[in-house]
Amino acid sequence: MPVRVASTLPALEELRGENIDIRPADPATEESGEERPLKLAILNLMPLKEMTERDLLRLLGHSPLMIDVDWIDTATHRCRHTSAEHIEKHYKHFGDIKGNRYDGLVITGAPVEKIDFEGVDYWEELTEIMDWARENVRTTLYVCWAALAGLYHHYGVRKRLLDRKLSGVYEHRVVTRGKRLTNGWDDVIYAPHSRYGEVDRKEIENHKDLTLVAAGDESGVYVVEALGGREIFVTGHSEYAPDTLDFEYHRDLKKGISPDIPRNYYPGDDPEREPEVRWRGHAHLLWTNWLHFYANPKTSVIERGKA
Repeated sequence: MPVRVASTLPALEELRGENIDIRPADPATEESGEERPLKLAILNLMPLKEMTERDLLRLLGHSPLMIDVDWIDTATHRCRHTSAEHIEKHYKHFGDIKGNRYDGLVITGAPVEKIDFEGVDYWEELTEIMDWARENVRTTLYVCWAALAGLYHHYGVRKRLLDRKLSGVYEHRVVTRGKRLTNGWDDVIYAPHSRYGEVDRKEIENHKDLTLVAAGDESGVYVVEALGGREIFVTGHSEYAPDTLDFEYHRDLKKGISPDIPRNYYPGDDPEREPEVRWRGHAHLLWTNWLHFYANPKTSVIERGKA
């Protein structure tokens, strides 16, 4: 089944070329008698919004579910790296959608990890959205920085800054089996990470309201579940395209940051070679399971308390 987005979204044509079923959500394309689409909202906090749109739609487009997406941007922060025209045409603000109810909400990462949460200029707006989601969204998927922010806001788990950016593709193992989220996952799974912050594994494991689902020796906490699946926190970037870490690495080089070469990404750790993808299968299972077992009202296990 397709993901339906505005016909003017730049990602549409590119993803069609990858055989991903993305269709325009124009009234003329509505088919009579089809089932209600899954309603998702995506709060895109990334500065290069078009890149994030492609990464997310690439995964959502492989789901067997019909999905409608509302793209959300913050009203209290003006993005400087995506054109105002693009945001005006394709995005809504929280005030536009707060009266809606959604099957799922995705909150992306953001490059503000070195700033205290309360120092982020849209923190008050973000916390309002996170609180709103508990009453108006069946399940929320927090990604990377948003996962750290959600764990802090809802559960008081503090982030720790790393000495160097954690960048690369890391190995993880499932800690808690029996979750529908982990259906089909291998014993060893891989996912990209790109962050300066982390949370303490012992604090997660000792918290009565949190379940550590997956973790890695190098990357630490990877997936955490709360409220029976109503909240999923993913500290990595399973949605990343093959070249996203490469783009970030060369961007940081140009900025003079002297970044480490992303771990386990380039063959032989040689940035001149084509990156090696080893996380695609896990990414599809993570997102498909979240959509099917948590967001989809027909098959969700959340309401029955079995997540």
